[in-house]
Amino acid sequence: MAHPHGPQPGRRTVAVVAPYYPPKVGGVEHYAARVARAVADAPGLRAVVLTTSGGLRTRVGTEDGVLVVRLGTWLRLSNTPLSPLWPLQLRRWLRRTGAEVVNAHSPVPGLADLAVAVAGRRRTVLTYHAGSMHKGEPGSGAADRLIGLYERHVLPRVLRRARHLVAVSPVSLAAGRPHAVEISPGVDLERFTPGAPASQRPRTVAYVGRMDRSSAWKGVDVLIRAFARLPEAGGARLRLVGGGDAVPDHLALAAGLGIAHRVDAVGELTGAALVAELRTAAVAVLPSRTEAESFGMALVEAMACATPVVGSAVGGIPGVVVDGVTGLLVPPGDPVALAEACGRLLGDGALADRLGAAGRRRAEEHYDWRRLTDRYLDLFRAP
Repeated sequence: MAHPHGPQPGRRTVAVVAPYYPPKVGGVEHYAARVARAVADAPGLRAVVLTTSGGLRTRVGTEDGVLVVRLGTWLRLSNTPLSPLWPLQLRRWLRRTGAEVVNAHSPVPGLADLAVAVAGRRRTVLTYHAGSMHKGEPGSGAADRLIGLYERHVLPRVLRRARHLVAVSPVSLAAGRPHAVEISPGVDLERFTPGAPASQRPRTVAYVGRMDRSSAWKGVDVLIRAFARLPEAGGARLRLVGGGDAVPDHLALAAGLGIAHRVDAVGELTGAALVAELRTAAVAVLPSRTEAESFGMALVEAMACATPVVGSAVGGIPGVVVDGVTGLLVPPGDPVALAEACGRLLGDGALADRLGAAGRRRAEEHYDWRRLTDRYLDLFRAP
């Protein structure tokens, strides 16, 4: 009898390998899930997801019609899950499922690198989601040294070994290599739709993203310091959407600045709740500080909702936001400039409405998930 997870006649199996996968919230996780869903829906293709679990044991199940294998994790270094069993487990599951194509997603070292290494003669497509992962934060010296060693000595070999490379933006470390193509993240334009004009919305400034101490480069502390400079008389509120171990730190900073009563930490939101948050925000902000922010998915989702955006002029954000046309750009790590940009959009309804409408048009023209995943399907189907 054939193994229930084994090859299916007439269908090419694509193994999507990602260190994390929904329900964990994040840009890489969402991107990998969209690719897996596109494969599952495509004639002649079948998707299998290989990712990590939160415990020692491997868990196997069907999620949203896709076989998902969550490999056990023995330890974590910062945001990196690790296990000495993965090389054997990856080989076994690639063979058991009959995978002919491996699409690995990185920059988190470990699982994706191993998937490319053990793929053998299978077609390998490595999607690299970041520029340099150097944190450059106080206390991150040891981590940055390890990242430097990895990016100088390990990653180049992995990039050379993959048959195809996908860079999610021009600042991705995969960009510019001879066998690389650029396929940015996208947005579901039928789900993320415009709300009321920004000038008619509640005066809320929204941040959407993770808030882990290991992701301090996201710059949420800069946003809180910027928000503290906005006058309370205007009635503006800051909405922090996401989870992580740094949330208490951010709330403590807000309290220390005397604005705790104006800051809402609403936790992780998905589905309709996330869409509603972005459709009702007056401004959406991504205050990242380093090139680890290679794209800025939250900005594109906000733009699709005709929400005016403010982003740092760092990493891949300037490739998404055209300053003064589809949003505003500010220097990274500058709370004064960030406060001025947010204040402009809260105080000038005509500007906010114009940038919001232009952002929606840009999302429609450049970031429609359907067109972007079609390019992946072409890669997977190639002989």
